Amino acid sequence: MRKIDRLLSEYGESHQNVTNKTIHWICVPLIFFSIVGMVASIPSEFIQNLLGADVNWATLAMVLILVYYISLSVSLSIGMAVFALVCLYLTREVTLAGLAPLWLVCLIIFVLAWIGQFYGHKVEGKKPSFFKDLQFLLIGPAWLMHFIYKRIGIPY
Repeated sequence: MRKIDRLLSEYGESHQNVTNKTIHWICVPLIFFSIVGMVASIPSEFIQNLLGADVNWATLAMVLILVYYISLSVSLSIGMAVFALVCLYLTREVTLAGLAPLWLVCLIIFVLAWIGQFYGHKVEGKKPSFFKDLQFLLIGPAWLMHFIYKRIGIPY
C-alpha cells in the first residue's frame, strides 16, 4: 500500500461521523488559509531583499509543504498547489481590503475553526489524528482533496 493511501485511510478512521466530516469540509480549509495568512503576516523584507521578488514567508512555507505533498502523490500535490495559490491570493485580498490586519483576521478564523474541529471530534468520539502524529495536520487538507479527485475521476 502506498504511503498516501495508508495516511488517508488512517486519517479517515477518526472521521466517520457525518457531522464531523461536514465540519471538516468547512474548518480544515479555513485553518489552512488562516495559517497561510498568519505566516504571510510575518515581515518579509529579508526574503524580498534576498530573492529580489515579491515573496513572503508564506510563499516559502507553501513551497516546502508542496515538496511534502509531492513526496506522497504528484497528482494530489497539483490540487494542493492550486488550493495553496488560492489561499495566498486571498491573503493578499484581505490585506488590500484593509478592514483589519491580516494576522488578526486569520487568528480569529483559526480559533473559531479549531473550536469547530474539536466539537466535530467530540461528536465523533475520537481524538484528532494529529494527537498521534503531527503530519496529520497536513494530511487533513489532502484527505479532503482526495475526495474531490475521486468525485471528478482524477487518480491520486
